[in-house]
Amino acid sequence: MSPASYLIGSSLLALTGMLGFLCLRGLRHYSQTRVRAQLMWGVGLAFAAAAMGLEAAVYFGVVATVLLQAYVFLSAAIVGVLSLGATRVLRRPRVERVYSWYIGVTCAVVAVVSFATPLPPTMVTDGIITGDPPFLLILLSTLVTAPATLVLLTASAVSLRRDRRWQTLLMIAGALILGAGGTLYIASFPVALYYAEFLGIICLFLGLVSLQGRATPTPAAARPSSA
Repeated sequence: MSPASYLIGSSLLALTGMLGFLCLRGLRHYSQTRVRAQLMWGVGLAFAAAAMGLEAAVYFGVVATVLLQAYVFLSAAIVGVLSLGATRVLRRPRVERVYSWYIGVTCAVVAVVSFATPLPPTMVTDGIITGDPPFLLILLSTLVTAPATLVLLTASAVSLRRDRRWQTLLMIAGALILGAGGTLYIASFPVALYYAEFLGIICLFLGLVSLQGRATPTPAAARPSSA
C-alpha cells in the first residue's frame, strides 16, 4: 500500500472513531435526559459510524456482498434517522408521529430489499465504493433521503425564523452536503464523498443540538422567578 493510500485508509479509521465518539455522547445524553431527539441523534450517528467503518474496511480490501448491502442501507438510513431528531422543532406532535412511522416503514423496506439484492464486488474500484446499486434500491433510498432532507431544511428555516442564530446554518449546510453528496461521484471524486458525508453529519449534529436547545425550555427558564 502506497503512503497516499495508507493516509486515506487511516483517515477513514479516524473519522469512524470520531463518529463513534459522538454517537456515545448522544446516547449518554439520552440516558440522562430521556429526550427522544437525543436517541435519534445517537442512533443516526451510530449508523454513520458503521457506514464509515464499512468504507474503511472495503478500502483495506475486505470486500463482501453483505458489507455492500449494509452500506447501501446505512447510506439511506443515516439522514432519515437524523431528521427524526429535528421534527420536534416544528412543534407539531401529529406531524412528528406520522413522519416517524413513515421513516420507520421506508427504512425497513430499504433494509429488506438491500439485504435481499445481490450486490457484486465490481461496485468497488481501487478500494472505493463507486458502483451504483440497482435502480430499485436507488428509488427506495430516495423515498427516505428526499423527505428527510426536506424535513431538515424545513426545521432549519423554522428555527431561523424564530431565532436568527448562525448555529442553525449548520443544519442547512449539513443537509445540503448530504443531499448533494452524490454529485461528487459524477465529478469523478468518489473518495471525496466519504469526507463530505463526515462533514455533513458533523454539521447536522451540531445544528440539531442547537435546535433542540431552543425547542426545549431549560429548567431555569421553566421555573417561576422568585423575585
